[in-house]
Amino acid sequence: MAATSLWRRALAWLGGLLAVAPAAAVDVPADRAEAMFHVYDGGGMTASGPAFLVRKKLADRVSASASYYVDAVSNASIDVVTTASPFKETRNEVGLGLDWAVRDALVTASFSRSDEPDYTASTVGLDVAQDIFGGMTTVNLGFSRGSDTVLSVTDREFSDFARHWQYRVGVTQILTPRWLMSANLEAVADEGFLGSPYRAARVFGAAVPERLPRTRSGRAVKLRALGAVGDTGSMRGELRYYWDTWGLKATTVELGGAKRLGGDLDRWTGGWLVDAAVRLHSQNSALFYADNAETETTYLTRNRQLSAFRSTGIFLRGQRPLKLDWGGADWQFAAAYEFKRFSFSDFTDLRTGGAYAHNAHVLQILLSANY
Repeated sequence: MAATSLWRRALAWLGGLLAVAPAAAVDVPADRAEAMFHVYDGGGMTASGPAFLVRKKLADRVSASASYYVDAVSNASIDVVTTASPFKETRNEVGLGLDWAVRDALVTASFSRSDEPDYTASTVGLDVAQDIFGGMTTVNLGFSRGSDTVLSVTDREFSDFARHWQYRVGVTQILTPRWLMSANLEAVADEGFLGSPYRAARVFGAAVPERLPRTRSGRAVKLRALGAVGDTGSMRGELRYYWDTWGLKATTVELGGAKRLGGDLDRWTGGWLVDAAVRLHSQNSALFYADNAETETTYLTRNRQLSAFRSTGIFLRGQRPLKLDWGGADWQFAAAYEFKRFSFSDFTDLRTGGAYAHNAHVLQILLSANY
């Protein structure tokens, strides 16, 4: 109810802003095409595949987009190898978007659907970005609703659902000609089957089915600052805090910066925009999480994502224009790599008897064209 009330008040306020906003217009996103290949490898799980995006203006004030994303997953993670058999599957996701510029506001409607053998998810969303005070301030409001179907490849009789609601509100403020800051609030609500039909918990060392509440609500606050450094660089800082009705509290801190390395495209070392960041994350465990429970309770889980853990991520990305004469478009190449280290304080690796930890590697290669 609190999230719904917040959304209604914010929407009413936005209606007032649109009514009195000046006639200065914003632009819809430029025509663009992207092709990406991604790889994730960590914790016994690998996922890889291509992704494609095409964006095209339909009129001066309207732009449409379509995307396609593939994940070929091979899963032998700690949860799987200790309670079930490793598996392979493919997830396909399609997305559609529509951007509409209304004076100095940009309205975005989106739809996505993903399919895999035991899970189907559909999401619709609506976002509005409104410039006020001569473009010095931008107010963002958004809403998404997801509807999922949960199945099991080992139990053909099992079938359940999950529903998700997300409400977003944020403000971005230009502080000086070289610095800006944003503050965002997110409220989420979930209901239905929120666990995994394959995951087991432990009570006195014996495996029992996982039992989770069928409702969950959470809040997240994110603060971000971004500023220019010199003529060709920038730096940023971000702080995010999350809490929910399952007792989880999580803090994420990110520090990063970007630097342009010259503009001579005839040299391999020139024309690059390099971005680097460090991300630190920590969280406590859920109220009903137990590595090895000593009593039966109404709710019980051994999902490591609901346990207490810390993670460290190091991110590096490079982007460079390409001198290509294909279709009259401006081509760009980008590559990104992220290393992540996860350390769990109260989740035992049953194979070794010690606290579980693992590394993960994420690689993305992107070719894009503005036309």
